[in-house]
Amino acid sequence: MQVKEISVQELKKLLVEKTDFVLLDCRTRTENEIARIGGEVFIPVHELVHRISELDKKKPIVVYCHHGARSMFAAAMLLHSGFKAQSLCGGIDAWSAEIDNSVPRY
Repeated sequence: MQVKEISVQELKKLLVEKTDFVLLDCRTRTENEIARIGGEVFIPVHELVHRISELDKKKPIVVYCHHGARSMFAAAMLLHSGFKAQSLCGGIDAWSAEIDNSVPRY
């Protein structure tokens, strides 16, 4: 199953239009404390297998990390478990660079 990516511009549109979806931050707690997009559910990728029941299979999920590698892995895990998930291309770094420069880059 191929993981689809969503651009930061597409994510911004979903947020502006108040689309019903889950934004999932799969980074570490330290990274989450440094920078956030806002409104996300926080489940580090290494905890996802044990906490997957906290997510709603009825809602699409956009997963993000720092640059996109961990979110691709997490989205693949979610797809394999029956969720509708995609990864944010470029992660929070792209979000900060292209959408909201008030989000710290690290």
